[in-house]
Amino acid sequence: MRVVTDEASDRLSENVGFRRSFEAFYASELKAVVGLAYVLSGSRAGAEDLAQEGFLAAYREWDRISGYDDAGAWVRRVVANRAVSGFRRARVETRALIRLASDRHVVPEFPAESEELWQEVRRLPTRQKQTIALRYLDRRSIADIARILECSENTAKTHLKRAQRTLSKRLGYTEEDL
Repeated sequence: MRVVTDEASDRLSENVGFRRSFEAFYASELKAVVGLAYVLSGSRAGAEDLAQEGFLAAYREWDRISGYDDAGAWVRRVVANRAVSGFRRARVETRALIRLASDRHVVPEFPAESEELWQEVRRLPTRQKQTIALRYLDRRSIADIARILECSENTAKTHLKRAQRTLSKRLGYTEEDL
C-alpha cells in the first residue's frame, strides 16, 4: 500500500485543476479557432492541424497564458501566424509539385454562397485577410482584433477598411454589404 504525502497530494490536485482548466478553455474555443484557421488556410485538414498547433502551444504555456484576460486571443495569434508560415511553405511545395506532377489541382469544398468571397479574402494581404476572418467569421471586436494581431485599434481598423474596399471592388459589393 502506497502512502500519499500532503505534498504529493497537493501536486496531484494542482495537476487535475490545471488539466480541467485547460480542457474547459479548449472546449469553449475550439470551434471558433478551427473556423479562423479554415478561413485563413482554405483547408479543413489544415485548419484542424493549425488549431491543434495553437492549442498545443497554449497547453505548454498554460501556467502563463491562463492568467491572460483573453487566452483565446493568444491562441488565435499563434494560429494566424502559423497560417502565414504554412501558406508560404505550401506555396513553395505547390510550385515544386506542379513542376513534377500533372496540372491537377485540389480545390477545397466551400458552401456555394461563400466560395467566391473566401477565395477573394485569401488573396488579400496577410493582415487584411486575418482582420476580415477575425471580424466576420469569429465576430471579434476591433479591440479584440488589435489584441490578437498585436497592433493598435487604429491599425486594425485600417486593415479592415482596406480589405472591405478591395473586396467590394472585386466582388461588386458596397462596403456596407460586407
